[in-house]
Amino acid sequence: MRLAMTSLFKAHWTDQIHDEWINGLKREKDEEGNQRIPDHVLLRTRELMDAHVYDAKIENYEHLMEHVQLPDPDDRHVVAAAIKANADAIVTYNLKDFPAEYLLQNFNLEVIHPDDFFRYQFDLNPAVAIAAFKNQWLSLKKPPMAREEFLIRLKTNQLVQTAGFLEGYL
Repeated sequence: MRLAMTSLFKAHWTDQIHDEWINGLKREKDEEGNQRIPDHVLLRTRELMDAHVYDAKIENYEHLMEHVQLPDPDDRHVVAAAIKANADAIVTYNLKDFPAEYLLQNFNLEVIHPDDFFRYQFDLNPAVAIAAFKNQWLSLKKPPMAREEFLIRLKTNQLVQTAGFLEGYL
């Protein structure tokens, strides 16, 4: 999110995208079997995202869904929102459900894994991108996170290139 607050790119999402990431995190459990992140934290994060990333929320995109054919029809809302936002790319871990050639040919949309996307941001403006990741790491205060733990967390979340690049800068 710190990177989305820079001038490197324009982030977009919808209420439905919010619902998906929140529901995904609600399913994560701690060692005792409790929800890992409390509801109030998830909802506060959603509010902060909407408040701090200017003009990110996309609305009135639903009519475009009928024009999108994907392996999982439940993902059509993502493409429809990207079309409405006039986005250049969809950044997702779920590459298999977003056929790159189809989306490029039909909607001029690239599909990019987050690790590749972050790597591109480092190439575009290393100082801004590094500062955003450093600010993200330093903002983790409850509890604070050691540099090594932050890098491991990135790797665990399939951001291996990102962590490797940042090792020399954090």
